[in-house]
Amino acid sequence: YINPTSITIITLSIIMGTIMTMSSSNWLMAWIGLELNMLAILPIISKPKTTRASEATIKYFLTQAIASAMMLLSSTTNAWQTGSWDILELKNKFSTTIMTLSLTMKMGAAPIHFWLPEVLQGTTLQTALLITTWQKLAPISLMYMISNNIQPALLMSAGILSMIVGGLGGINQTQLRKTMAYSSINNLGWTIMIMALSPNLAVMNIFIYMIMTTPIFLMMTSTSTKTLQNLTTTWTTSTATTLSIALLMLSTSGLPPFTGFMPKMLALNELITQKLTTLATLAIMTSLVSLLFYLRVTYLIMV
Repeated sequence: YINPTSITIITLSIIMGTIMTMSSSNWLMAWIGLELNMLAILPIISKPKTTRASEATIKYFLTQAIASAMMLLSSTTNAWQTGSWDILELKNKFSTTIMTLSLTMKMGAAPIHFWLPEVLQGTTLQTALLITTWQKLAPISLMYMISNNIQPALLMSAGILSMIVGGLGGINQTQLRKTMAYSSINNLGWTIMIMALSPNLAVMNIFIYMIMTTPIFLMMTSTSTKTLQNLTTTWTTSTATTLSIALLMLSTSGLPPFTGFMPKMLALNELITQKLTTLATLAIMTSLVSLLFYLRVTYLIMV
């Protein structure tokens, strides 16, 4: 149990940290915002008094701390070279590469994604929702700000890798939180990949993903659904909720004619317009792999 005063302080810190990072033009202020955000969410992750929750808290803390250290290294090196702490002045190639890696690590995209499924599995559904949606806003807004300075090849490689990992990782999962974690990695892949060509489209993609993920988690919380096995039994007690979860899952997978198809279609259109057909084909193939596990969830619910 956390007392109301602590909850208020924690909530305000999480909101303040993110807003601070999103609205700062200086690397140090952005870093302080991210640290404030991270320290505030640790008590929430460790709230269930289980060894699994403690393990998740430590994993989350360590990965975020390493990512923050990389971020400081990158911005310091850049300031040393250019004499500026301004976010938009990230001109040094070494600094941009390290910064991109630290931001992908913070949001849980491949190649440093290992912590995300583990942390989500060790905590409650509400906290999992917070980590997969709100916690991604700050790193994505920073990536959006420096997107012009990052080498497109780096973003596209990280994007495609996240899509492959997200698609393959979710296939054999029976735990819904882990499935949602891989779904998050897969969607982040699309966001990062398209960030190189059209940052505005990337922002739209992540917002649509958040709008679809939030009700899935809320409905899973209301029906206490944690595994695929649970989903098959909730069908009899709350049919409308379970049906909604199934449809939202299909939408998140990007299956036409659902909402989730739109950002993917626009992303593919952008890739083809830029004559990146090989990349577009790869994106479609990985999308089909991830569609497999979403369909599996839906099939289990419906049958």
